[in-house]
Amino acid sequence: MSIASTHDMNHATDHAQDHDDHHDHKPSGFLDRWLFTTNHKDIGTLYLVFSLLMFFIGGAMAMVIRAELFMPGLQLVEPEFFNQMTTMHALIMVFGAVMPAWVGFANWMIPMMIGAPDMALPRMNNWSFWILPFAFTMLLSTLFMDSGGPAAGWTLYPPLSLQGGQSFAFVVFAVHMMGISSIMGSINVIATILNMRAPGMTLLRMPLFVWTWLITAFLLIAVMPVLAGAVTMLLTDHFFGTSFFNAAGGGDPVMFQHIFWFFGHPEVYIMILPAFGVVSEIIPTFARKPLFGYAAMVYATASIAFLSFIVWAHHMFTVGMPLTGELFFMYATMLIAVPTGVKVFNWVSTMWKGSMTFETPMLFAIGFVVLFTIGGLSGLMLAIASVDLQYHDTYFVVAHFHYVLVPGAVFALMAGTYYWLPKWTGHMYSETWGKIHFWTSTISVNILFFPQHYLGLAGMPRRIPDYSTQFADFNMISSIGGFLFGASQLIFLGVIVHCVYKSRQKASGRAWEGARGLEWILSSPPPYHSFNTPPVIDSSTVAHADETH
Repeated sequence: MSIASTHDMNHATDHAQDHDDHHDHKPSGFLDRWLFTTNHKDIGTLYLVFSLLMFFIGGAMAMVIRAELFMPGLQLVEPEFFNQMTTMHALIMVFGAVMPAWVGFANWMIPMMIGAPDMALPRMNNWSFWILPFAFTMLLSTLFMDSGGPAAGWTLYPPLSLQGGQSFAFVVFAVHMMGISSIMGSINVIATILNMRAPGMTLLRMPLFVWTWLITAFLLIAVMPVLAGAVTMLLTDHFFGTSFFNAAGGGDPVMFQHIFWFFGHPEVYIMILPAFGVVSEIIPTFARKPLFGYAAMVYATASIAFLSFIVWAHHMFTVGMPLTGELFFMYATMLIAVPTGVKVFNWVSTMWKGSMTFETPMLFAIGFVVLFTIGGLSGLMLAIASVDLQYHDTYFVVAHFHYVLVPGAVFALMAGTYYWLPKWTGHMYSETWGKIHFWTSTISVNILFFPQHYLGLAGMPRRIPDYSTQFADFNMISSIGGFLFGASQLIFLGVIVHCVYKSRQKASGRAWEGARGLEWILSSPPPYHSFNTPPVIDSSTVAHADETH
C-alpha cells in the first residue's frame, strides 16, 4: 500500500471521528434540512407528509364519487369527469398515498430496527423521494388539460384508455416516474437490510416489519418494470401507430390485461405485506407476549409473495380463458388463503391469554385483523371462477378490495403512526382523540363499504355515474358512511398536528410498556444519526428471537 493511500485512510478516519463528535448536528437552513437531506429520518418524514397530503387529495376525489352516487340520476358532475375521478382516485391512493407511506415507514424504522446508522444509499434515497412530487403534479395537471385526465379506470385497459387525448402521455410519464421511485426505494431497503444489520442481528432475529419490507422490496423490483413495459406499449399504440393492443392491426387487448395484472396482483400484496409487518409488531407489544409462531410468519410472508405471481388471471375470468386456465388460477388463488390464514391465526394466538390493553395502536391492529379477514373472505368468493361470472365488474369487487385496502392497509398505516408517533416526535398524542378517531373510522368504514356487497350481488356495475332506482337506498347509506369516514380523517390530522406542535406530555425512550426491539432503546425523539456504534444485541433487546437458531 502506498504512503499516499495510507494518509488518505488516516485522514478519512480522522474526518469520520470529527464528524461523530458532533453527529447530532442537524443542517441549519430549511432548504439544507429538507431539500438536500440524506438523513433517513428526514426522508421518512417527507414521505409520510407527502402521503398524508395525497390521502386527502385522493379522499376529496372519493367524496366527489360518493356525492354523485348519493341519489340516482346524473346529479353533480359530468359522466366523463366522474370517470376521471374514479381513475385518479385509484392512481393517487395506490401510488401516491399507500406506497409512499410504507416507504416512509421503511425509511424511518428499518435502520433503527436493525441497529444501522442510516440507509445504505442516502443520496439515492433523497432522489427517490423528490421524484414523487413532480410525478404527481404532472398526473394532477392532466385534470386541467383540454382532453382531461385519464378516464379508463386505474387499470388503463385499451381500447378505452387509447381514446384519451394528448394528456395520456403525461399520465404514462407520471407512472414511469412513480415506478422509478419505487425501484430505487426498494434497492435501498434491500441493500440496507442485507448489509447493515448490527452484529448478532441474524435474519431470523429481525423484526417482522423488516422481514415484510425485505420481501416487498423484491416484489417491487420484480413487477414495476412490467408495468412500465405495459404503459409504454399503450403509449406507442396511442401516438406512434403500433398495434400491440389494437385488434384491427393484429394486436390483442386481452394481452394488456395479462401484462397489467402480472404487475397488478403482486402490487396489491406490496401494499398489504408491510401492513402485516406493522400489525405483527403492535399486537405482541400490547398483548405483552412474544409473537406466536415467528418463523411461520416469515415463511408465510414469503409464500404469499411467491403465490402472488401465479394468480394474476383471476381478475380476468370473464375474458374467455380455456377451462384449464380458469381452474389453475382459481385453485392458485385459493391457495393464497392458507399462508394468510396462518398469519391471522398467529395474531389471534398472540393475543390469546395475553395481558391486553387497548391503546389506539392496538385498537387499529385488532380492527385490521377483523376487517381484513372479511375482505379476504370476499376475495375467496371472487376466486370461484364459475361464480365470478356473476360478481365480475360489480360493486362486490369494489367492496372486496376496499375492505382489504382501507381497513387493511390504511388502518395498519394508522396503527403504525399511532404506535411510533411518540418515538418520532418525543411527545405523546392525545389518547382520547386517537380512540375517537378509531371508533368513528371503524363504524363509518363499515357503513361505507358493507352495503356495497349487496349492491354488487344485486348487479350494480362498477365505475358508473348513474344507476337504476332499485340501488338507491344502499347507495345513500354507503355515501353517508363515506362522508363520515372522510370527516373522521380530519381528527387524524388534528391528532398528528397536536402531537407534533402542542403536546405537553413527553414520551420516554420505551414509549409502550410491552415494546421490544432496538428502536426502543434510543431516546424519543431519536438522535439525528441513530446507531453510530452498533448496539449490543441479546434476547432482551430484540422483539422476536427465533429460539431454534
